[in-house]
Amino acid sequence: MFDRYALIAACQAHGTVSRVVVAGVKGSAPREIGAAMLVWQDGQSGTIGGGTLEFELAQRARRGTSGFSNHALGPDMGQCCGGAVQVLTEQYDLVAAQALAATVIARGQGDMPLAVTKLLSDARNGGQLPKVQRIADWFVEPVLRPKHTLWIWGAGHVGRALVSVLSPLPDFEIMWVDTAPNRFPDDCPDNVRILPVHAPETAISLAPVSAHHLILTYSHAIDLALCHGVLSHGFQSCGLIGSATKWARFRKRLAALGHSDAQISRLNCPIGDPVLGKHPQMIAIGVADQLIRYAQSNQARSQNWTLEATS
Repeated sequence: MFDRYALIAACQAHGTVSRVVVAGVKGSAPREIGAAMLVWQDGQSGTIGGGTLEFELAQRARRGTSGFSNHALGPDMGQCCGGAVQVLTEQYDLVAAQALAATVIARGQGDMPLAVTKLLSDARNGGQLPKVQRIADWFVEPVLRPKHTLWIWGAGHVGRALVSVLSPLPDFEIMWVDTAPNRFPDDCPDNVRILPVHAPETAISLAPVSAHHLILTYSHAIDLALCHGVLSHGFQSCGLIGSATKWARFRKRLAALGHSDAQISRLNCPIGDPVLGKHPQMIAIGVADQLIRYAQSNQARSQNWTLEATS
């Protein structure tokens, strides 16, 4: 899918940006159709598989190359994949990036083929997004839209580790909350929204009831207020960082606040995978694994899902 937001952010930061996307694959190749990277004069983001292919195409993009091109990975690149890829390279500035369609991006040479017209009509009238594909000299990509909303409460070591691991993932839209602006790092990822609020629990009403929550602030009192607020508001899943002792105390206090055992049991504490340990990055990896597995499952969003409990 076309990550329109990432392209706009890159153009804002770097000016002219090339986008290189895999448009076709024959045989064995390092990445699938639709995999893309962004390239600017002194850097790049994303990947189309690494190795010589990525290096050579990044250099070509910096020289201003555009259009479709074909590359046999063995004869042309000396790679052992044995297949061939077709790529489309395009140049964008901020104006061009912001002008892109918000649902389906179709562009090409000459008159628009009838097949492309039908795909756009189906997307507009029936909400049926097309797959990434080349049709004649046109290329069609649906625009990436995050499938899951994740609220991370707390910008300490574990919160920062979670954001560093989860922010590059395309399926998650992240809201990051803490008590003051100076709680957040200066280099917060462009696709993460930050919300400094003195009493974080007052922001719970802003979250959709389909959101996932991870609660890991510096204060047990704030954590408890957030758990109480999330239980009262509604949620898709909610994980709380803490020990077994902390969780036992929270269960009693939440019960005293009027929540039933069934409601409280929807919260998960502690979060992470105990096999990986308690290092912030290890906790983040364990949580990310669980979130990714959910995102890739075929469960309906309305079904209940909770992070796996650990003890």
